[in-house]
Amino acid sequence: MCRHLAYLGAPVAPQELLVEPPFGLYRQSWAPRAQQYGTVNADGFGLGWYADGDEVPARHRRAGPVWADATFADLARVIRTRALLAAVRSATQGCAAGEEAAAPFAAERWLFSHNGAVAGWPAKLDALAGLLPPAELLELVSRTDSALVWGLALHRLRAGAGLGEALAGTVADVAAHTTARLNLLLTDGRALAATAWGDTLHHRTLPGRGVVVASEPYDDHPDWTAVPDGSLLLAGPDGVTVRPLGTVRPL
Repeated sequence: MCRHLAYLGAPVAPQELLVEPPFGLYRQSWAPRAQQYGTVNADGFGLGWYADGDEVPARHRRAGPVWADATFADLARVIRTRALLAAVRSATQGCAAGEEAAAPFAAERWLFSHNGAVAGWPAKLDALAGLLPPAELLELVSRTDSALVWGLALHRLRAGAGLGEALAGTVADVAAHTTARLNLLLTDGRALAATAWGDTLHHRTLPGRGVVVASEPYDDHPDWTAVPDGSLLLAGPDGVTVRPLGTVRPL
């Protein structure tokens, strides 16, 4: 479910990555090419980005499809950012609707997105929810499986975990309690981490500019690299690394 994209590098207008490419995230909202679950991503969208000198990201989110929001085109054209995370949503059955359910989720300096679904939502996830302190469980931003996954990752981040450690630990927590598809994206504006766990993920280095990590390529350039299922990707100033997450298999 859903499609998402993150970027780190030289200043860029979001429209260059999301709208202008022939198969960009904007188009993926109605015509994804590699989506295995669901066909249309019209249940919400969001863009999060960082301004120079401010580590707290800004966001623009809506509950409806991105093509129905006239404001998005102007924002994507005029913003310049060194880091962004964007997503279009195909809602999981039984999950809440609304703007608060649309990624990216945010807290402090972090942006997060979940492409996938958690089996058993919501009736069979009491044990998984029990991993969070009651106060943090009450702070979940929406009644969705993605918000719960974000809560688990945020708990680890606030305890001092790095981006990759937080995502790997979250995947391990969820996989220990149920089956799930957990393609996760997380950034603090300086580095990013991603997991490939049950759905497609790709990365591409833009020479002299930066790195893009996305559910699916936004064009047919040969530099796109598929991330193996069951992997953790880390990207930063030193480049991109990919390693296995573990032996438990995704749904």
